[in-house]
Amino acid sequence: MHMRKSKTLTTWIAVIGGSMGLHRFYLHGFRDLWGWLYPLPTLLGLYGVRRVQELGQDDMLSWALIPLAGCAIAAAMLTAIVYGLMADEKWDARYNTDGPATHSGWGAVMGVIVALLIGAGVLMATIAFSGQRYFEYQIEEGRKISQ
Repeated sequence: MHMRKSKTLTTWIAVIGGSMGLHRFYLHGFRDLWGWLYPLPTLLGLYGVRRVQELGQDDMLSWALIPLAGCAIAAAMLTAIVYGLMADEKWDARYNTDGPATHSGWGAVMGVIVALLIGAGVLMATIAFSGQRYFEYQIEEGRKISQ
C-alpha cells in the first residue's frame, strides 16, 4: 500500500519549491531523476545573480545564467498549474489508485492563481532582462566595430 498523494499539497509544493524539484520528490520519492535535475538551472541562475552582485552588469556570463533561474521558476509554476487544474478523477487514476476518490476544492485553485501570478511575472521579467541585455550587447558591439 502506498501513501495517498494530495493534489492540493502537490500544487503548493510546486509553487513554493518546484524549481528545486520538491514536488517530484513528494510524488515519486528521492530516486526520481527528474527531481534531481530541477535544481541545476535554478542554482546556475542564482550563481548568475551572485556574479552580477560581485562583478556588475557587464559580466556576460551572468546575463546568460540569470534567465535559467527565471525559466526554472516559470516551469515550476506551469507544473503547479497543470497539477492544480487536473481533474480529481485523473489525479486519482495517476497517483491514488486505491481508496476513496479525492476532492481537492479551493486549496488547489488558490495554488493555481498564485502560480499564474508568479509564473507570468517571472516569465515577463526573464524575457525583459534577456532582451535588454542582448540589445545592450549588440549596441556595444556596434560601437566597437564603428571605431
